[in-house]
Amino acid sequence: MLKEQFLKSMVAEDVGRGDLFSRISDSKHIKAFIIAKSDGVFAGREYIEVFAKMYDLELDWRVEDGSRFVVGDKLLFVSGESKIILSLERSILDIALHASSIATLTAQYVYAIRGTGVKLLDTRKTRPLLREFEKYAVRCGGGLNHRMGLDDCLMLKDTHLKTIDNLESFMVEVREKIPFTSKVEIECETLAMAQSAMSAGADIIMCDNMSLEQTREVVALRDSDYPHILIEASGNVTLETISEIATTGVDAISSGSIIHQANWIDLSMRVDT
Repeated sequence: MLKEQFLKSMVAEDVGRGDLFSRISDSKHIKAFIIAKSDGVFAGREYIEVFAKMYDLELDWRVEDGSRFVVGDKLLFVSGESKIILSLERSILDIALHASSIATLTAQYVYAIRGTGVKLLDTRKTRPLLREFEKYAVRCGGGLNHRMGLDDCLMLKDTHLKTIDNLESFMVEVREKIPFTSKVEIECETLAMAQSAMSAGADIIMCDNMSLEQTREVVALRDSDYPHILIEASGNVTLETISEIATTGVDAISSGSIIHQANWIDLSMRVDT
């Protein structure tokens, strides 16, 4: 239902009071297709299939979510009434373009740390009201989602920590008030802060903008004294740096770049004649 509401809002934004072309044209049954004009990793199928159910379109897929494609590949054939397909052309393409662009960049990051066992995570740096959609695209690219919002994991960032007088007593209260299954992650900038957070009972330590050597020290402390704790590295993660970060022994690396730095790939729709 959430996907349907999202797509209805997309169409309403584009069509407005009605597609002017539809006022003057006779509708006919047509087939159109989406063709790749650049290489990439596809995402958006889950959403486009909802479009098909909403508007009585027939889809003939040549790709799955997460499939790689190259220039010239025909990714999807769409059959239905011409007025409907032409009115939805931009909405369908925008879904595929936006999601596939994120999936494509995510896949590049995942490839850069292949074989290390380190997981790639996204962040909450998503466009307003597009979090579910953009995080879905990350999954299509092979990444994993970090928390979806403030309600599924308690993360204590530097701004939170400024309001806490005693971390250990605060953590006692935390365990009494948050759900039993919720984890607590604490953002740390130094080894001393990481040691304090581990001692206080954190489930996850985020090494925030630490050097490689600092991160290795945090991992070594975890391995020797707190083997149950997970370590996440974050901050200034790029395609050029992520492979070296993965050698530090962390469990995961998070990056907002896989979403907000994704450049749109090139897809186009054409009517089959």
